Amino acid sequence: MTGTGDGPPGGGPDSLDLLHPTLAHHVVNTLGWPGLRPLQREALRPLIDGDDAVLLAPTAGGKTEAALFPLLTAMSARTGDGLSLLYVCPIKALLNNLLPRVQSYAAWMGRTAELWHGDTTSAGRQRILRERPDIVLTTPESLESMLVSTKVDHRALFKGLHAIVVDEVHAFAGDDRGWHLLAVLERLSRVAGRPIQRVGLSATVGNPGDLLTWLQGSGAGQRTGRVVSPGVHLPRPGRAPADPPPGEVELDYVGSLDNAAKVIASLHRGEKRLVFCDSRKYVEELGHALRELGVTAFLSHASLALDERRRAEAAFAEARDCVIVATSTLELGIDVGDLDRVIQIDAPSTVASFLQRIGRTGRRAGGTRNCLFLAVDRGGLLDAAALLHLWGRHWVEPVVPTPEPRHIVAQQLLALCLQEPEVARELWPEWWGGLAPFRQGEPIAAHLIREGFIDLDGDLMMIGPEAEKRFGRRHFMGLTSVFTAPPQFTALDGRTEIGRVDPALLSADDKESGPRRLLLAGRTWAVTWVDWRRQRCFVEPVEGGGGKAKWESGGRLGSAFPLTRAVREVLLGADPKVRLTRRAVRALAAARDEHMELVHPGGSVIVRGRGGDLCWWTWAGARANLTLAATLGRAADPKQQPDDSCLRLNADLDPTAWTAARDAARERVTLPGVAVRALDGLKFDAALPRHLAERTLSARLADVDGARALLEEPTRFVHL
Repeated sequence: MTGTGDGPPGGGPDSLDLLHPTLAHHVVNTLGWPGLRPLQREALRPLIDGDDAVLLAPTAGGKTEAALFPLLTAMSARTGDGLSLLYVCPIKALLNNLLPRVQSYAAWMGRTAELWHGDTTSAGRQRILRERPDIVLTTPESLESMLVSTKVDHRALFKGLHAIVVDEVHAFAGDDRGWHLLAVLERLSRVAGRPIQRVGLSATVGNPGDLLTWLQGSGAGQRTGRVVSPGVHLPRPGRAPADPPPGEVELDYVGSLDNAAKVIASLHRGEKRLVFCDSRKYVEELGHALRELGVTAFLSHASLALDERRRAEAAFAEARDCVIVATSTLELGIDVGDLDRVIQIDAPSTVASFLQRIGRTGRRAGGTRNCLFLAVDRGGLLDAAALLHLWGRHWVEPVVPTPEPRHIVAQQLLALCLQEPEVARELWPEWWGGLAPFRQGEPIAAHLIREGFIDLDGDLMMIGPEAEKRFGRRHFMGLTSVFTAPPQFTALDGRTEIGRVDPALLSADDKESGPRRLLLAGRTWAVTWVDWRRQRCFVEPVEGGGGKAKWESGGRLGSAFPLTRAVREVLLGADPKVRLTRRAVRALAAARDEHMELVHPGGSVIVRGRGGDLCWWTWAGARANLTLAATLGRAADPKQQPDDSCLRLNADLDPTAWTAARDAARERVTLPGVAVRALDGLKFDAALPRHLAERTLSARLADVDGARALLEEPTRFVHL
């Protein structure tokens, strides 16, 4: 049994004094550690005392042990048995990876740990309910299913619950799964009859204090909480230290995905390389290209079958001279063995994501963290240079919860009516203890009752026929997840599942002759038959290329304001503090020449094109540009779809009219409008009044602060 770090931690025997003697013995004699790392030492007292905390450390910094060792020590001081600690992760693969380690630590103390998520068998769940382990590793969706299932006595299961560890807490806090998790924790506290101690684990984030307050939920300001981050440089946006962060980072421009494959095949032979792509399509195309070049390559992304991913990850962990190509599925600390290199195609969407990825390397004693960026087009080069420019300034995004999650309030009200046979009409808010989104939940509750999602029997609420109609399939499984997944067809080779594909690839195309070809798991498959009713397709392997990869993705709406502004800084001449290849230097110079008229150090630029069109080059991000377009009204072109860098203005504007329009806009920033069809991407929108659903989505499309910043900047008119 080994820890997750780079070698024995520091510290002397005194650092073990607060641990239970049995744990301290195993730390020294089983793990072979002379003591605990600084994070593990500093987390002991607050966690043993029951305080909430966010523990910050780089990847492989020993965060799991920093949480579990004091919580196991505290567990030993309590009487009673049964479930005492929950360990929650954002993805099932990370839970699978952690289970053996957690079970070993628990066994030292005579305790047990089990796994419960979507892949856990019915027999496994029944064993957990029967034997009641001390620790359960799970996901928020599985926690929800435990609360609402008629097969689970949730009061008996959770009566002894005292603490929860939320691993990769930043991955929850930035989207709707975070609000869902907090709401479920409030219900768990009420079921258990006590506040639940909350411990979040994270790599470096830009606002750890805010993250702790968010994690505490309704207990913020009432319970003691601490950010524990010894030795971690907490980022301060706006400051620009002279020295870049440690690590060997290089930026290259290769011009195409095929060229990226050639570079990867020729460099670092004999080493184990992890390549990140930010789309499943790129993973498939690059993996196939590498295999065509004779490289031992494995693939991992969310649309591959579970067994396929596990085989790839296990083979990669055991191999030496090989490459695994992955999306963010391998970003969150899953153990794939001892890595030599991380390679990034284009750029990840955030600096925080890059920190996770580079943290996969340099774990051996004397090793150095490293990452090679390979830009496959000009846009990817600018995005990578901008991200690395921010990283060189020690800047990391603040984690910001999604605004106005009214649809989560609707989902939780319905889930509560499944959990409890009778819910008092006037008392339902008590289940969430004043958690912010539920403070204005009464209009949503009234709508659910009015539309038949919730029935009333006197003053008691219960699940209604409309909820059963819309969400009742397979025991209300649709209520446990807060995301709407695009439809996908399962691809089968005989009885073996390969993965899932976009149904658009299976439709007949008059331009093609012969069987349709798919690219999946890095191999080419011919489609032999499509079962449209059961959403399955049958395939067989074929030689050669021609296979297509495609997945519908909701995706992010462009880049955030700081990243797009960093692109502007790069175009104005700022170089990232990393090694640039000659190809990257030449490509950056060409990009700067191409955009010379579109950036200006004194503010933003409005360009009158040769065709008479008028474009405002804001470099503010798509959300800020959408907000600006809504705010400017008739001064903006109503037919456009703003992107990250610019938005079109009414071609009739001259400098005088523009100044008047801008001054008027400063007085009232307006949220973007919402198309009716856009509401389909907001799960549970049908359980909301239409105007509230529109307001929720509108708030998520907006960047009010970015829009205001642009309206305050000077602008200059340029005629091309």
